Amino acid sequence: MIAALLVAVQAAGAGAGIGGALGAAADVRAVADTIPQVTLAEALDAAAQVDPDYVAALRQVGDAAWIRRSAWSAFLLPSINFQWSLSKFDPASFNIGTNDVTDKLSQFSLSASYDLFRGGAKFYDVSRASAAVEGAEANELGARYQTALATEAAYYDVIAQSQLLGVAEERVRRAREQFDVARARVLSGAAVQTDSLQLLLELTRAEVDLLRQSSTLTVARLELGRRVGRAGPVDAAPLDAVQVAELPISREQAVDEALRESPSLLVARSQQRLTDASFKAERASYLPTISLFGQWSGFDDDLVPDAFKRTTIGIGVSYPLFNNGARELRVFRANTARKVADAAAADAERTTIRDVTQAYEAFTTARASTELALRAVTVARENQRVQSERYRAGATTIIDLITAQVDLAAAEAGLVQARQATRLALAAVEAILGRRLF
Repeated sequence: MIAALLVAVQAAGAGAGIGGALGAAADVRAVADTIPQVTLAEALDAAAQVDPDYVAALRQVGDAAWIRRSAWSAFLLPSINFQWSLSKFDPASFNIGTNDVTDKLSQFSLSASYDLFRGGAKFYDVSRASAAVEGAEANELGARYQTALATEAAYYDVIAQSQLLGVAEERVRRAREQFDVARARVLSGAAVQTDSLQLLLELTRAEVDLLRQSSTLTVARLELGRRVGRAGPVDAAPLDAVQVAELPISREQAVDEALRESPSLLVARSQQRLTDASFKAERASYLPTISLFGQWSGFDDDLVPDAFKRTTIGIGVSYPLFNNGARELRVFRANTARKVADAAAADAERTTIRDVTQAYEAFTTARASTELALRAVTVARENQRVQSERYRAGATTIIDLITAQVDLAAAEAGLVQARQATRLALAAVEAILGRRLF
């Protein structure tokens, strides 16, 4: 009865299951021939144009540059203002320009002012603006590499899922072959009937994994498409399977470089300088402000005032003796912000040391794991071949054969994952350092 069941399953159920799983995998493979494919360099270039965080960081550089220009302008140039107005009165009123009663008054003024002394606040404003530019540039660099990291993760995921789909297909193929062998041995009486049932169970599991892998690959391609600014799926061009070389710098060198050049740390330090300059600028309000001013004005009842002109020049001193504690509040808040920035910069240094060490060790471990995974695949492949031949000869059990097949699939998947982890760890180190290592 079990033999008849196996024949029926072989002819109908298993065939349909295999056909469904392989058909889904074939559909995914066929889609890869129709959707656009990008290289890693193309993906990185495209992602930099559409990633919202990077676009925002790039705009912040422009904003900070204009703030610095404004600070230098206030430091070197006077503030100039022009005004013109034409008024009509009813009843008529005295016009200072015509020295008569009239129903119209036109006037203009051209005024300028320049702060000679603001307690050093102008110097601090320039320093603050320069720190903001440095911080914006460091933030842009960091955002660029964070965008690259996310894009590379999506790119490597497509490659890994595609390779894992191949692993799943091979697992189904091997299970199918062994199922045919077991069925023949059961029908011939050379093996017990449960052998075919065991292999049918393995075949069913392999089919389910193949369907899941097909779905995962489809989603991974959509994620890569999102990263490069396309609404549909995008495929990744295959990468060279050659083992990634060792990092060209030691861990200690990586830590030292990160403490000097890491974008996130540079942002924290620029914020530290910015808040320090802001505090000093606010503290400068305890000193008086000395300004030069001048004005040229005209009055008339015509559109172009020309009847009477007046020129005014002078020097002024401003010093707020008491403004209900508003000045003290601003200084206190600026000092608080400075202390917070100091603590954040110190913490950023400690975080950078941890992060770069973690990324470096992750790369070293993943690279070594790749070499071990290659060995594991070689061993598992040979073990599966031997167990298959032994089972055909009746010298081993079905459990040993299934275990060898599962171990081979796991070893092949482990190799794919180790290679992906190595590439991602390299991208993480580069993101922290803010430069390419290869």
